[in-house]
Amino acid sequence: MTESQATRTLGAVLYPDFELLDVFGPLEMFGGVGPELAIVMVAKQPGEIASAQGPRSVAEYGFEDCPELDLVLLPGGIGTLPALGDAQLLEFLRRQAGHAELTMSVCSGSAILARAGLLDGLKATSNKQFFQLATSQSSAVDWVEEARWVEDGSFATSSGVSAGMDMALAVIAGLYGLERAEAIGARTEYEWHRDPFVKYLNQGTAALAALADEE
Repeated sequence: MTESQATRTLGAVLYPDFELLDVFGPLEMFGGVGPELAIVMVAKQPGEIASAQGPRSVAEYGFEDCPELDLVLLPGGIGTLPALGDAQLLEFLRRQAGHAELTMSVCSGSAILARAGLLDGLKATSNKQFFQLATSQSSAVDWVEEARWVEDGSFATSSGVSAGMDMALAVIAGLYGLERAEAIGARTEYEWHRDPFVKYLNQGTAALAALADEE
């Protein structure tokens, strides 16, 4: 990525039961870029989408009328499980990633990208407590366990939930310069973090299996 003053459009892709902070943590950071970056919400259909935590967000575009995005942001959350089988979502991601400057995922969102075949041959990471959910989607991905976020080619993937903010600041630094990213971090009183959570690797697997049995 190189620093540029060109106007870009970032699309946050929503699906039912997405993780709230996965979306709005990074968008808090990206929103600090200013008029050089437009942010839109996208879902299968325009309208309200409920997060896993309850609050709803409004998608301005559906998959069919969404413009070409320069940056794509895909969250994780408990909605990841049904999203893995959503053919329309997977095809939309393939289509947008085909021309996007950068496609990003937070938390278990990388499992969806892997299911879509978009991460094959690349390094990627995911939520540490549910890491196996991501790795089971594709053996062709070089899964990195100890990483707060990973950038490879035109993809950036982060660890769980709050790690999306760290990834967002790193992406902002790459696109708009380190000084801009540091200013946004200071304004939000947020410090970049590395990865202290690898010790929890796959500890959420049992809880995930129980959740799947309930569906």
